[in-house]
Amino acid sequence: MKCISVYTDNFEAFSDIYEQILDSPPADNEDVVLEGITVSGSGEVPEQYIERMKVKPEVVVMREKQRGITILQHGNVFEICMPGDETAE
Repeated sequence: MKCISVYTDNFEAFSDIYEQILDSPPADNEDVVLEGITVSGSGEVPEQYIERMKVKPEVVVMREKQRGITILQHGNVFEICMPGDETAE
């Protein structure tokens, strides 16, 4: 799973830039700033990472089933975990 970290604890601000992030995700280890929020390409994470995070009480888990995306929110960060680029054009 490809992971993108979004450094904010503000859900509204995250929602405002979410589609922009998906349309043009940062490369691995690349940081970009969108509307004052740092967005970082965190590379690949194993499926087990997501499963471990889901059971933690301080982690909010959101799913976008249609695109197979899992969003984890904890502390001051949102993590967007999505299928890898196998199907990218």
